[in-house]
Amino acid sequence: MKRVNRDKELTIAIDGWSSCGKSTLAKALAKELNYVYVDSGAMYRGAALHAMRNNLVSRNHVDVNRIIASLSNIKISFTNNAKGKAELYLNGKNVEKEIRTMEVSNSVSSVAKIKEVRLFLVKQQRIMGVNGGVVMDGRDIGSIVFPLAEVKLFMTADPDVRAQRRFDELKAKGDKITFDEVKENLILRDEMDSTREESPLTQVDDAIVLDNTNLTPKQQLVKTLALVNKIKKV
Repeated sequence: MKRVNRDKELTIAIDGWSSCGKSTLAKALAKELNYVYVDSGAMYRGAALHAMRNNLVSRNHVDVNRIIASLSNIKISFTNNAKGKAELYLNGKNVEKEIRTMEVSNSVSSVAKIKEVRLFLVKQQRIMGVNGGVVMDGRDIGSIVFPLAEVKLFMTADPDVRAQRRFDELKAKGDKITFDEVKENLILRDEMDSTREESPLTQVDDAIVLDNTNLTPKQQLVKTLALVNKIKKV
C-alpha cells in the first residue's frame, strides 16, 4: 500500500464498466468526505451531444476531422443544483437530462475514442483535481488522468445486473426502451471502451477491485469509506 501525505487531501480515481454504479459511489463518497466530485463520463457525453447537435456523429458515421475542429467551441462545466447535485453545462446551458438519453449512449463511445477529444478533456480533468480532495469516475482515471492517485478503484458487476440497473433507470425517466436494447448497448460500449486505441478501459495493477453485483449502494459506500480511511492512516 502506498504511503500518503496526511496533510494533503486524497485523489480518488474510480474506473469500471458501464452501469456499474461508479457515479453513484463517487457522488456519495465525495459527499461523505466533503470532496469535489467530477463525472468524467458526463464530460464525454457532453462532447458527444455537441457532435450530435452539429450532425457530426450518428450510429453509422463519425466525422472525426470536424469533431476535432469543433473542440474549441466546446465549453464544459459543472454547477450544483438546488439539491447540491453537480449538473453538466454545455456552452452555458444545462444539458444534464439530455446527456443521459440512450441516443447519447449510442454515440458517446465513438466520440470518446478520438485521441484529440480525450486529450482535450483529460487536460480539463487534471486541472479540476490538481489540489487533491477530488473523487473522479470514468474509464481512464487511474491509468491516464491521475496515475498517482492515492486511491484507485476498479468497479465491476455481472452484465445482466448492470443492464437491469440501466434499464430501470431509463424506464423511471420515461424512456421507451427494451431490456434487450439496453443490454446490447452495454455490451457494445464495453467492447469499444476496452479495445479502443486511445486510453482504453483497463484495470491498473494498483487498483482495488470492487464487485458490487450483490452490494447495495449503502454497503459499497461503507466498504469504500473503510478503505479510504485505512489508506489515510498509512
